[in-house]
Amino acid sequence: MKLLKSAIVAFSLAISLGLFSTSAVACETGRTCFGPTQAIDMVLGHIGMAIKAVDEGANGPTVNAHVKAALKASKEINANDKVDVARSRANAHLKKARSAFRKSDMQTGEDHLGKAEKAFEGLKKLI
Repeated sequence: MKLLKSAIVAFSLAISLGLFSTSAVACETGRTCFGPTQAIDMVLGHIGMAIKAVDEGANGPTVNAHVKAALKASKEINANDKVDVARSRANAHLKKARSAFRKSDMQTGEDHLGKAEKAFEGLKKLI
C-alpha cells in the first residue's frame, strides 16, 4: 500500500509539473520579453534621448527620467555571465550620470552618458 501511495504521489507531481510550462508564461508582466540585442537597443535609445535632452538645455530631473528608464531597461539584458558583468559596469556610468544630474552638474552627467553609451555598444560584441 505504501508503494502504491508513493507511486500515485510521484505520478501526480510529474503530471502537474508537465501541465504548467514555464515558457508558456515567460512574457507576463514584469518578466523578460525581449532578446538581449533588443534590450540593448532600448537602453541605447533612452541614453540617446537623455543626451538629446541635455543638448537642448533640459534640467536635471527631466534628464534623470531618461536615465532611470535606461537603467530599468538594462535589467532586460540577459545573455551570459560576461555580458552581465559588462552590463553592471555600464550601469555604473548610468548611476554616476544620474547622481551628477541630481546635483545639476550637466557636463559630468553628459560625460558619463557618453561612456555608458560606448559601454552598451560594446555589449553587442559580447553576445
